[in-house]
Amino acid sequence: MRVVVYLTAILASLLLLSCNREPTLQKYFVDNSSKPGFIELDLSSSFINKDKIKLTPEQKTALASFDKMNILAFKLDENNKAQYDVESQKITAILKNKEYQELMKVGSGKDAATVSFVGDENHIDEFILFAKKRENGFAVVRILGDDMNPNNIMNMISLLKSSNINMDQLKPLEGLVK
Repeated sequence: MRVVVYLTAILASLLLLSCNREPTLQKYFVDNSSKPGFIELDLSSSFINKDKIKLTPEQKTALASFDKMNILAFKLDENNKAQYDVESQKITAILKNKEYQELMKVGSGKDAATVSFVGDENHIDEFILFAKKRENGFAVVRILGDDMNPNNIMNMISLLKSSNINMDQLKPLEGLVK
């Protein structure tokens, strides 16, 4: 009996030590998706109306590497400016974790955007876009997929421009972008 208790204690200790205590974007999304001021959208590749356009081989490859997109936005108003600052700082801190590699940064301070990724340059599992504008709020977009690369993202952008996107799915974000 003492051996079972001893082994259980060791396993429980190992389990607790192996847990990642650093905050992640996934946890941030889960924790904040239903809080006031936040808007959450989950989009699969079906939001791209690809039936009405002819896809290039590169666009087909890019689309095949794409699984879904998670969007979490914080809409700024007169009553939540302090919360905006706190939440924006939380995301900035999360993106400084070594798991997230910054690819590009535009602007600074009140109006800025960063593009980061998880994985290595040729096998990217997640692209992250974090954009904030002090007048409107911020949005964090997680583009999830398998073995994505920067070329896939560029091809997805060209696909988005030429496809007939179902804009009804994006209605909750109206007013966030001016």
